[in-house]
Amino acid sequence: MATASLLGPVGERVPDVRRIAVLRANALGDFIFTLPALESLRAAYPEAEIVLLGAPWHAKLWRDRPGPVDRVLVVPPAPGIRDPGPDEPPASMDDFLERTAKEGIDLAVQVHGGGANSNPLMSRLGARVTAGLRAEDAPPLDRWIRYVYYQHEVIRYLEVVALVGAPATTVIPALAVTDADRAEALTVLGEPDRPRVALHPGATDTRRRWPAGRFGEVARALHGDGYEVLVTGTPAERELVDAVVVAAGVPVRPQVGTLSLGGLAAAYAGCELVVSNDTGPLHLAGAVGTSTVGIYWLGNLINGATPLRARHRPIASWTTHCPVCGVDCTPGIYPHRPGDGECPHRDSFVTDVPVVEVLEAAAELLRPEPGAPR
Repeated sequence: MATASLLGPVGERVPDVRRIAVLRANALGDFIFTLPALESLRAAYPEAEIVLLGAPWHAKLWRDRPGPVDRVLVVPPAPGIRDPGPDEPPASMDDFLERTAKEGIDLAVQVHGGGANSNPLMSRLGARVTAGLRAEDAPPLDRWIRYVYYQHEVIRYLEVVALVGAPATTVIPALAVTDADRAEALTVLGEPDRPRVALHPGATDTRRRWPAGRFGEVARALHGDGYEVLVTGTPAERELVDAVVVAAGVPVRPQVGTLSLGGLAAAYAGCELVVSNDTGPLHLAGAVGTSTVGIYWLGNLINGATPLRARHRPIASWTTHCPVCGVDCTPGIYPHRPGDGECPHRDSFVTDVPVVEVLEAAAELLRPEPGAPR
């Protein structure tokens, strides 16, 4: 019999659960969004082992880190599950599923996507109960909720775990920063001689990238206000980071590949503010308690922007037509992200966000008025 919670119905708890497998094997921001759901599972099943079926980077991040995940099993690359990493040796999905099933999975939870590729895998784990998302082209699990693209990701996964008796304990993703993370950040960055801020101009999806020149203007203004400015990026984003450094025209500190993910979390935790496109590092910064200014396309604003305003300012681009071909990409026209389907272009959808709006938001968070939360 279902009960009620603040977020809606809560299904019956599964009895005698010793081990829970949770599939979420994609990118950083995607994983951050699942943290409240994982915390809910931990609260509902405090004695169970929670095993994340993830990617190699999940295993590195979660090593010796407190939180709701007890262990990570790296799921092999497969269509709709995850892409292989560079120089990653091939692995058999059949062998992985057979080994995992032998561990005795009582509850298998799919918070990975619509389920066309993932639900068949979850059904092969031998769990007593399976639960997760289901798009129209996906097979059902024992307990499932319809996958509808335009829904906030955090709430989506909280609804999934509620199916198995795990009501929400929080809607705010939080990631612990360890002493090892802080030591790494200190070794790389040193002690700050003035307050730090960080800019992250990259995003895997180029449609989410605010122009490098605009980030340079923000860097220059923040430097002028007395802040030490970090510009972070992945090795694949080195040219983009360099472009921001050049556009800034003032001393800033590029950080490309200098920090592990844990070290980056600690670096952000030591910042007063992170300004970023809608991408993993933005959500990482929020999860370690740092204020953020995020630049979003309006469709992604629905799915990923934090509802909090005391520490965060999501700024939306209202561009609804592809800047190249003019195809209307508003929500409800195409049930995917901007440019998918009939529009093949990957030009930025967020160039219309003005620098002044970003700087005003940054100023509100860095220098709050009397009585405002700090």
